Amino acid sequence: MPMPRYDHATTGFGLLGYALGLLFVAGSILIGLVLAPRWGSSAVDLLFLPAVLATAVLAGLRPALLAALTSALSYNYFFTAPRLTFRIHSPNDVVTMVVLFAVAVVVSQLAASIRTQARLAQSHAARNATIAGLARQLLSCTSEQEIAAIVTRELASIFGCNTLLLSGRPEPVIRASTPPCQLAPNDIAVAAHVLESGKASGRGIARTVLTEWQFHPVASANEVLAAIGLAHDNGVPPVRPDQMQLLENLLDQVALALERSRLEADAREFERVRERDRLRSALLASIGEELQPSVAAISGAADELRRGDDAEDRPLASSIRSEAAKLQRYLANMITLGMDRSEGPLRFGDVELDLFQRSVALHGEPVHLTPKEFALFAELAKHPGRVLTHAHLIRTVWGPAQEGQTEYLRVAIRALRQKLELNAAEPRLIVNEPAVGYKLAVG
Repeated sequence: MPMPRYDHATTGFGLLGYALGLLFVAGSILIGLVLAPRWGSSAVDLLFLPAVLATAVLAGLRPALLAALTSALSYNYFFTAPRLTFRIHSPNDVVTMVVLFAVAVVVSQLAASIRTQARLAQSHAARNATIAGLARQLLSCTSEQEIAAIVTRELASIFGCNTLLLSGRPEPVIRASTPPCQLAPNDIAVAAHVLESGKASGRGIARTVLTEWQFHPVASANEVLAAIGLAHDNGVPPVRPDQMQLLENLLDQVALALERSRLEADAREFERVRERDRLRSALLASIGEELQPSVAAISGAADELRRGDDAEDRPLASSIRSEAAKLQRYLANMITLGMDRSEGPLRFGDVELDLFQRSVALHGEPVHLTPKEFALFAELAKHPGRVLTHAHLIRTVWGPAQEGQTEYLRVAIRALRQKLELNAAEPRLIVNEPAVGYKLAVG
């Protein structure tokens, strides 16, 4: 729905205002001529004040001053002796006429001031309604193209001129126009300068610029987002000086809408990338988790063959065992890559672990861990609350060749408890599952 057209220019009566004031004074004279024969002329002077007041309210100060002067002269001519002349014999009549004129002037000024304030309040209300109307329509826009279409349509309606919105560097592109129009090369050059400098230019602003258009920047706090072009078919400047403040307020609303649209687009793109990374992470982790048992089974079968009586199978079993160990390392790396890097550090009570920065902190203070200690703690942290067997931990941290060296694991666990537990003798973080393995306590 188009917004009402706003016009800040003061619309006066012109000559009609002066004629209206004289008409009011003439009406007061007629009423006075009717009343004076019966009640005398002493109360007739008050009849002229409503005429002056009405003229000031309806036509403004200057017609009211003319009405005040005409009232004083009319009172002198028709109601003071000698009548039908401008001579005054009585000092009282002189004082009455002077007071009448003074009171009429004061009343006209007060009434005109009230009228001016009322018109200013009305114009401010109209301007605020226009700005609010544009802002309300821009709230529903989700793209730059929608914003451009609404802005050009509404500005064309408000200022009664051709309107377009451009953006892009180094050569601006018209995003929308009302009515559809094209720009000449010199017009595009002026628009590009406005986008680059952030200063308005064009007809009525810079006399040296050869263009029929007037271009204004649409700028946020950090950059110029677009430019608005305005032009009249008859070549006159499209925006009067008294309308410039309204245009600036409207352009601020356009800048807010464009900036909000770009931020929303960036947020949607970020969410899309984040979702893609989550899917990739889930796929990598799933593949690794599904293949690990099979590879472990192959490795176990190779160990059985290697421990068998058939000497001919031992080289083949050793080769299979070696390849299975490589696959296990690849799968472990795949699971690590599958973890979402956008997640922050892992927290377990007072302990904080950052897998990608390879850092550990206790109560916010860094804790130094050896590479094996960090690898062991990271493996437990990847499966919080889950018991990991001795064989699994040794194989993951020290490699398949050391799978029988449970003493390595006990030494490393003891070191981790001394560095991370409040009381290493009564561990609450790294919990032992007798004859099975260890787990990282949660909750």
